[in-house]
Amino acid sequence: MKFVSTIVGIILFVLFFGFALKNTQEVDLHFFLNYELRGPLVLMLLAFFIAGAALGILAVTPTVFRHRRLSSQHQNTIEALQSVARTSTVQPQPDSVNTRQ
Repeated sequence: MKFVSTIVGIILFVLFFGFALKNTQEVDLHFFLNYELRGPLVLMLLAFFIAGAALGILAVTPTVFRHRRLSSQHQNTIEALQSVARTSTVQPQPDSVNTRQ
């Protein structure tokens, strides 16, 4: 499986490298207040891709921390219940008792 993922990675790198070589022309980005940014198309695409990925990670971060906190709370509850079950001397009652003979 590692060999297949290495091959796929190499193929993707070659494709993206070829894309970068074909898109070296200058582009202008016009922002508000007459601010203008010039640069190669491939670098602009890369910068906006990285910015989008960073914003996506920031958007998911609160959810990840909430899930970690809830998981920790659940784990503490499980450990507390297990410790109570270990120290309990009362035997559990059977689910059903057949009294007819």
